[in-house]
Amino acid sequence: MSASSPVVSSGKVSAFRIPTDSPESDGTAEWDATTIVIVELTAGDVTGLGYTYSDEAAAQICKEFIQKKVIGKDPTAVPEREVSLGQFARNRGKPGMVSSAIAAIDTALWDLKARLLQVPLVTLLGKMRDQISAYGSGGFTSYSDKQLVKQLTGWAEEGFRSVKMKIGRDPEQDLQRVALVQKALKGRAELYVDANGAYTRKQALQQGQRFAELGCTWFEEPVTSDDLVSLNLLVERMPTPLRIAAGEYIYVLDDAKNLINARAVDVLQTDVTRCGGTSNFLKIGHVCEMFHLPFSAHTSPSLHATLCCALPAAFNVEYFHDHERIEGMIFDGAVRAVNGYLRPDLTRHGFGLELKRATAEKFQVSHHVVV
Repeated sequence: MSASSPVVSSGKVSAFRIPTDSPESDGTAEWDATTIVIVELTAGDVTGLGYTYSDEAAAQICKEFIQKKVIGKDPTAVPEREVSLGQFARNRGKPGMVSSAIAAIDTALWDLKARLLQVPLVTLLGKMRDQISAYGSGGFTSYSDKQLVKQLTGWAEEGFRSVKMKIGRDPEQDLQRVALVQKALKGRAELYVDANGAYTRKQALQQGQRFAELGCTWFEEPVTSDDLVSLNLLVERMPTPLRIAAGEYIYVLDDAKNLINARAVDVLQTDVTRCGGTSNFLKIGHVCEMFHLPFSAHTSPSLHATLCCALPAAFNVEYFHDHERIEGMIFDGAVRAVNGYLRPDLTRHGFGLELKRATAEKFQVSHHVVV
């Protein structure tokens, strides 16, 4: 940038804890609220926005990192900021919450850069497609059979070609619930299942064979994604067309490399709000193209709609119930699915999101101004 170009002059970090619309659980966790940490960075009279779904503690990390490594810096030199933030994280333990905090900052920088250039981010990155397929995701283990069927068939009626349900609490009940949903779907959408790492290796192998017989085409985190040996076994042994998917807990680039090198997945997932942000999400997406590996975005549809429309290997985005609900509540410009597809708004700059502060403030649990 020229000497007269703006630098990042200030930042805001806000955490909001938003209750779920009903108690929720999957194979290994239970929750009744979701925390979103939002970063806003200002240069001149332009503000960029990024966020992560994490814990309130991530807001304090964001504050320190912005103060030390972003304020006064060139907002368009995103690779320089990315390296600087990563180095600053070294002795704090980068994987996990620190990577999630960096993700919010990095994504805010990309958004700010596109807004300074007055273009949609997908235009700045280079558009691969106009829209990306989404799959409806929820089907929590806490739902009654009636709730489960209503939600998943509802998405099918809206035009989603794939829907996903949670499993892992009880193997026999899982089979009954999958059969119930398949009967109700009547072939209108593919059915995905997600165990969130709840099964053992042999449980997963046995259950996967049964899910394949029931017509499922996607088995997500059948075992913990840390168990690369078991994931590889399942990739090799699972009946066609049941694909093994994992990667939502990629925090650093080596996490993605290890999953790929171990041949541990048929579909690599990545979450821009966890993996260090837009910079790393793009890198991982391009590596998937090189390895001929399908790339899928985990949750956060209002960010991933833009990013996946710029990546050749991307083929779908998770339209997760909690996140599409939250993003619709607190962001003007939140991306909504139309007939099962997400389309970035080319009339808006950056990611196209604006915080509806008056709506969000009642959920606010912390707020920091950084100068």
